[in-house]
Amino acid sequence: MDQNLLLVIMAVFVAVSAIALCIQAGMLYGLYNRARAMEQTVNRIAPKVEVIAPKVELLVESTRVVVDDSRQQIAEITSRANDILDATRRQLVRVDDVLEDAAGRVRIQLDRAEMVLDDAMNRAQETVAVVHSGIMRPLREIQGVAAGVRGAIQFLARGNRPSPAEATADEEMFI
Repeated sequence: MDQNLLLVIMAVFVAVSAIALCIQAGMLYGLYNRARAMEQTVNRIAPKVEVIAPKVELLVESTRVVVDDSRQQIAEITSRANDILDATRRQLVRVDDVLEDAAGRVRIQLDRAEMVLDDAMNRAQETVAVVHSGIMRPLREIQGVAAGVRGAIQFLARGNRPSPAEATADEEMFI
């Protein structure tokens, strides 16, 4: 490499470094001015803050007391709510047991009622069958015998043969 080129490169880097240092110095001066302005503002506000500080401390202390009381009340309310929930669960279990028991009893009673109804229907059918076989058959037989006796009595009561004028439709067909 050429010596001149090396010197030019070094001069450029030194110039860049010098510019960077000048920028840093300007920024440092700006920070100094801002710090002074901030210090003046703080100095103006400091007496006011010192007057308010005891009030803030009292407010913080009273807030702490209120928060502690609230925690105790919240803990009591939570405890009571848990007790109520436990009692409600127990009652629901009891109600569920009672409903299951009632449903089982109703099922049993319905089954019994169905059995009684079936038995009553069977007995009614048996009674109807007995009436038909025990009463209706003899009544028909008696009615048939009575019709025969009536026919015989009518025949004997007429004495003679019927005249052709008294012939019935069946007799006319036979003649």
